[in-house]
Formats: sequence, structure tokens, C-alpha cells
Amino acid sequence: MAGLIAGLAAIAMPISHAQGTGVGEAVAELQHDWETIRYQSAAVDREKGFEALSVKAHKVSETFAGRPEPLVWEGIIVSSRAGEKGGLGALGLVKQAKALYESAIAIDGSVLEGAAYNSLGVLYYKVPGWPVGFGDKGKAKELLLKALSLNPKGIDPNFFYGEYLMETKQPQQAMAYLERALQAPSRPGRQIADTGRREEARELLEKAKAK
Repeated sequence: MAGLIAGLAAIAMPISHAQGTGVGEAVAELQHDWETIRYQSAAVDREKGFEALSVKAHKVSETFAGRPEPLVWEGIIVSSRAGEKGGLGALGLVKQAKALYESAIAIDGSVLEGAAYNSLGVLYYKVPGWPVGFGDKGKAKELLLKALSLNPKGIDPNFFYGEYLMETKQPQQAMAYLERALQAPSRPGRQIADTGRREEARELLEKAKAK
């Protein structure tokens, strides 16, 4: 099981469309904390960091009950913790994240430029299939394409669809999406995340070219 759901810690989405008094600020704080742990903390400290942040995120979700943005970010943080934890012990966390994304989609799937669709799609292609987990490459494709339709120029949906294509042994098709991820416009206040994602896209593009 080790490594089968590695990479979940890489999920991150924009906050620019979070609306409502207090919601945007609370979600922005979660995003900032996530970026600090994901890209600036030592690897040995990330799981504990995400564990603590997931408690904070849950409180935000409770405070703004009925709003999808906190649910998306709570899911991202729980997914990130699962990615750091790895193995069978992470499956419970992954199922928790799945439920959070589904709850956000039930309220408004288009929020945060389709972040919930993208994040849920990533789970479906990284998690093992039956009988161990709920992984499903076909479902993953459906969700990732939905996210791309909502944010066609975004760095994250292009990167993750490119990664999905690599996972499903389609390196030639993956290159176009990874190149789009590298060409995606910079996001205000997201320099840390953009730099990290572009580096991941460059590395994956090199692997695709080598196939």
C-alpha cells in the first residue's frame, strides 16, 4: 500500500472567488497555512502540521456551515495529511476528504473555479480501486475534465489532468496539458504555490518527453 496514494499532499486550489463576510478571510488563512506546510516545512513535520491544520479547517467549516469554500479546503488539507501519512492508515482520511468534496459539490460545484471537482478527481486516480479503495480511473477523468471546463487556463487543473494522463500511460497527450500548466497565468498572492507547481510540471513534462 505504501506509495499508492502518495502525491495527495500536492493538491491546492485558488481562493479568489470566496465570497461573504469572513469566509474569504478564513479560507485565505487556511490556504496560507497549507502553502507554508506543503512547500516550506521539512518533510518530517508535514503530517503533524496538516493534522493540526485539519482541526482548524473543520472549525472554519462549522463556523460557515452551508458554505462550500471551507469544505473544499478542509478536504484539501485532509487529503494532504493522507498523502503524507501513506499506506493503509491513510484510507480513512481519503474517504473523509472524498465526503467533504462531495458535500461542497452538492452546495456549489463551480465554487473556487471547480476546485472540488479537480480535487475529487485526483483522489479517484490516486486511490487504489476495489476491494481496497474507491479508485476509478474513468470517474477521475470525468471529474478532471469538469474542472478543466470551469478553469481551462488554470495551473492546477492542467497539471493534474496531465498527471492523470501519465498515470494512465498517455505521455504524448499529457505533454500538452503540462505545457499549459507551465504557461498558466500567475495567481495573485500564490507565488509559493505557483513556483512549486511549475517545478512539479517541469519534472513531469521531462518524464513524458522521455517516454
